[in-house]
Amino acid sequence: MRTKIITILVLAFFFTTNAQDKKWTLQECINYAVENNISIKQQELSKELIKEDIVTAKGSFLPSLSASASQNFNFGSYIDNYGGRVSRDSRSNSFGISSGVTLYNGNINKINLLQTQKNLEAAGFDLEENKNSIMLFVVNSYLNVLLNKESIVIAEEQILISKSQVEQTKALVDAGEVPRANLLEAEATLASNEQQLTSAQNTLDLALLNLAQLLQVSHKGFDIESVTLNIDSASLIYNDTDAIFNTALTSLPEIKSAEIAVENSELSVDRAKAGFLPSLSFGAGVGTSYQHNQGSKDVRAILDENNNVVYVPNGFGQQLEDNLGFNAGFSLSIPIFNRFQTKTAVAKAEINQQRAELALLDKQIKLRETIEQAYADAKAALNQYISAEKSLYAQNESFKNAQESYNAGVMTSFDFDQVRNRLVNAQSSMANAKYNFVFRTKLLEYYLGIPIVLN
Repeated sequence: MRTKIITILVLAFFFTTNAQDKKWTLQECINYAVENNISIKQQELSKELIKEDIVTAKGSFLPSLSASASQNFNFGSYIDNYGGRVSRDSRSNSFGISSGVTLYNGNINKINLLQTQKNLEAAGFDLEENKNSIMLFVVNSYLNVLLNKESIVIAEEQILISKSQVEQTKALVDAGEVPRANLLEAEATLASNEQQLTSAQNTLDLALLNLAQLLQVSHKGFDIESVTLNIDSASLIYNDTDAIFNTALTSLPEIKSAEIAVENSELSVDRAKAGFLPSLSFGAGVGTSYQHNQGSKDVRAILDENNNVVYVPNGFGQQLEDNLGFNAGFSLSIPIFNRFQTKTAVAKAEINQQRAELALLDKQIKLRETIEQAYADAKAALNQYISAEKSLYAQNESFKNAQESYNAGVMTSFDFDQVRNRLVNAQSSMANAKYNFVFRTKLLEYYLGIPIVLN
């Protein structure tokens, strides 16, 4: 028993350690979010419901078939199967099978099937749209985590510089070359850098928590794989918003869903107009019955060859055979006047068609506006990145000169910290500009149907 407990504990520790050591890639995050998101699962179930609607719509073309059976008790007088009045208690059974099929009803069955099929197609595009939205949220959150990881690196680098500065200043103070106040300034700078690191770590923890919650996984031990974004040449490959819009117009699921809504509204108009047309159906059936007088044998009177009345058995099987009957017929219904209900239904369907067309136009306009805004944001992010890159280069050179001056003792620690703070700000601006530029360009690629991959 003790060995089993130890084994279970070891396995639990092993799996916990592996879960904490796992580094999620961007693709893993996207796949997991899409596969496990509750709203997506609900939409998938909605699609399954529409599939059942299609089965129902297809079944409308088939004939119906039903069977019936009854057991009745009569008290007092009644008319028997042979037309005679009987004044006594009795019981009876009846059995029947009937079938019917609609031959023509203004193509309503066909329209219903087409509409349910289009509903299924639209549901697929709505599901794809939701998946794309979640994917973009994941990408943005993932890049935010990477940005905060880079902020940690910047903060840690500053701590190393501050520690070196403290050690160097301490040696100079011990040698009597500089006053002790310089050491206190260096230690204060180190403490400030350590505080900045703590703040950066807290921001990173929040970013990881946000991404973990987006994936609906535990935030304990959650981490992502670090990605080095190499931007060799910062530029916008796609500089024509019309080309991006035309591509998105033919590929984005939200546009396709709106187009299907227009097609469905046209079918609704046809369905409403079918109310003006006649309908024709065919039906057939077979039935039989059995009657029994309480307290009597099942017999019936007949005339024999000598014209004498005799009674012969008339049991359950015999009555079912004798009373067996068949029926078949057509039913035609011609609408003449139904208090303007069909006319109103057609008018409402036509109004809904116009609304669907306007909804499609609205989505197209908003898509163009979104793409133009995304392009403007990407262009601004590019300019910001180029400026940040130049600023970072200049601040790096300034810091190198300042460090040499500080080491030579010709620059005070205060002036050196000013130069270093400008470098830190340049590094932070560069990191923000880089990840902002990456996300903006990936967003444009999304509208072009290009899979989002970080490299």
